[in-house]
Amino acid sequence: MGGWFAEVTCRWGRTVGCDDAGMRELSQLIDVEEPAWPELRETLDASPASVGVLPPDGDLGRASILQLQVTARSYLGAVVLHCGGLLVDDGWLRVFGSPARGAAHGVPGLAHVNQFPETFDPAWRPESGLVVAQDVLGGVFAVNGAAPVSAGQPGEVVYFAPDSLRWEALGVGHSTWLAWLVSGALDEFYADLRWPGWHEEVRTLGGDQGLSVFPPLWSAEARQDISATSRRAVPMGELLGVARDSCRQFDGVDPGFLGAV
Repeated sequence: MGGWFAEVTCRWGRTVGCDDAGMRELSQLIDVEEPAWPELRETLDASPASVGVLPPDGDLGRASILQLQVTARSYLGAVVLHCGGLLVDDGWLRVFGSPARGAAHGVPGLAHVNQFPETFDPAWRPESGLVVAQDVLGGVFAVNGAAPVSAGQPGEVVYFAPDSLRWEALGVGHSTWLAWLVSGALDEFYADLRWPGWHEEVRTLGGDQGLSVFPPLWSAEARQDISATSRRAVPMGELLGVARDSCRQFDGVDPGFLGAV
């Protein structure tokens, strides 16, 4: 696994696949040989899916990559440093980066979603992992930390599924996951959660909004016919809060941090 696992989990006491040289200066993180952005940009441009690349805030990108302590050789570092985020499938999925301030799309940044400290703090860590993307239904993609409280292994990408209210391990690291989601694979991944006309509904959403579905996605009615449900735009924070409360109510289990939006 690359990216977050290879470059960051060593900070959490693991030594697999990396050399723990302690905290690195910003120049060590961004002035690297073979940066990932040119390769990633080619992958995005060749994607069969609709992928919008949002404009970045350079200062925020540099501050975020410093806090993460990943280099620009990783896809994670490339996204954080060089783009404001990715809107995949007309915004159905939002991959977080470092968005320009006041941008019209309204998609929050990785630093905001994961509540990075305002200034660099070498002791700071995500609670259990790093939230890297969210979909409009309240699904959450995260990269596990060293001690995951959900499914999967350290460094593995996991998905909080809004139709099951559970975390699911995807079996890949961040770079492989990112290449996969822009490959056109989301049609199959979300096959049971999309309805005729979903494109039009998603396009009207702000970057900090999601779709509240009734009956809920985890209900028998929604599972039987997703197109028969009613949907309305709500703040993303509200959608995630309802999902977290539902987990506690039905399973007595807190799914943990789903991202601050």
